[in-house]
Amino acid sequence: MRDSNSKEVFIIGQTSQGKTFRPSDWAERLAGVMSQFRPGGSNRPGAHLSYSPWCTPNQLAGVKCVILHRDMQEHEPMAWDFVMNFAKDNDLQVVEACSLNTDK
Repeated sequence: MRDSNSKEVFIIGQTSQGKTFRPSDWAERLAGVMSQFRPGGSNRPGAHLSYSPWCTPNQLAGVKCVILHRDMQEHEPMAWDFVMNFAKDNDLQVVEACSLNTDK
């Protein structure tokens, strides 16, 4: 699925038919499960209290989504496959892109 130089993949909470994916907190649940997969591992104090920078819940045009960073694919390929298979199994839209960082 790598056709571009994008560093991120957006899993959007809509099926290929445009229906909203349920439950409404799916993105937070998925990111919570993936929180242990992070740079430096999950052994750091307090790591379990935050989302992994490689898998974060967000919204895109008012629709829940999960943003996956490509570094997860390199460092945690089984975790990457789990998330991508979740999207495929639930017929969710997947878009390669990059988020805009407005911090300067």
